[in-house]
Amino acid sequence: MTRRSIGIIVNGVTGRMGYRQHLVRSLLAIRESGGVALADGTTIWPEPVLVGRNETKLRELAERHGLTDWTTDLTSALARDDVEIYFDAQVTQQREKAIRQAIEAGKHIYTEKPLAEDTAAALDLARAADAAGVRTGVVQDKLFLPGLRKLKRLIDGGFFGRILSVRGEFGYWVFEGDWQPAQRPSWNYRAEDGGGIVVDMFPHWHYVLEELFGRVTAVSCVTATHLPERVDEAGHAYAATADDAAYATFELDGGLIAQINSSWAVRVYRDELVEFQVDGTEGSAIAGLRNCRVQHRAVTPKPVWNPDLPATEDFRAQWAEVPDNEDFDNGFKVQWEAYLRHVVAGEPFRWDFLAGARGVQLAELGLRSAREGCRVEVPELRS
Repeated sequence: MTRRSIGIIVNGVTGRMGYRQHLVRSLLAIRESGGVALADGTTIWPEPVLVGRNETKLRELAERHGLTDWTTDLTSALARDDVEIYFDAQVTQQREKAIRQAIEAGKHIYTEKPLAEDTAAALDLARAADAAGVRTGVVQDKLFLPGLRKLKRLIDGGFFGRILSVRGEFGYWVFEGDWQPAQRPSWNYRAEDGGGIVVDMFPHWHYVLEELFGRVTAVSCVTATHLPERVDEAGHAYAATADDAAYATFELDGGLIAQINSSWAVRVYRDELVEFQVDGTEGSAIAGLRNCRVQHRAVTPKPVWNPDLPATEDFRAQWAEVPDNEDFDNGFKVQWEAYLRHVVAGEPFRWDFLAGARGVQLAELGLRSAREGCRVEVPELRS
């Protein structure tokens, strides 16, 4: 067995997502499991190079995990011959410049979403990467979650018949930061810093809808800033200038309608923080991050509307659980493994910069719809 080491810059590793999901639960977890095996017997072995702006945090993080390769100098890291991949988990406003540096350095690039702050910049990055011949990827983690993989299995098996509609509910209460610390960083709520739930979540909804149900052809959206003032990490009050909730309708190829509510100002009364209900002529399903429940046409009850009598049916008990039927690994780790195989062995990987640009486009058009109070068509993006 041959070990193929591959140097990977992890920029933004001191942040929540860069550290927890990408370093610990993906790259270090891959090493702990023995690397990524290829068909020819080669094992891909990731060698993280930690990059960030805070030297103290980088040193402490590296020591915690027995790592020694870290720097605050991105330019010098990109100049190294033993580094092949650049990964970006920075805030969105810092991402475009760093990715352009990586393209110029000839590195393959994998990045968190959104790819850029606007569609034009995202599309330009996709074209620049293609011209440079580097392999690109954008994190689309929810496609690899157990609940959505079970949902995809139902779709592929024809369970729904003709799919009619999708209804999604996402969100939870993010504390204001005064009497309890907020569980999301304060920049998320400042538009001038690239914050907002549309920018954050619509790229997710784009790839979920596109991969499972079809191309998004139009969007109608209403946004709100329900909590106009919050308290930051230093205890200072600040004006929340970004949207913290979005209520959207997406039209898809074939006439399918998807409605998705996204909110950081909602208290959860559902089984998971995100759930999608899919209704079809032959059956329905409710999928979350991990679980998926179904109700087939043949066993659908026949409720009768009567507001004068209390409901006696246990509606939730009328749904059946979809079995796992396979082992599900961490979604971020699974996509990292696929990307590493793409870079080293040339295996297919369709979640590239162009796919990421389509997610940015949907967020941009969603904000336009909210701003202008209108339905906006979504044109096809081409590289």
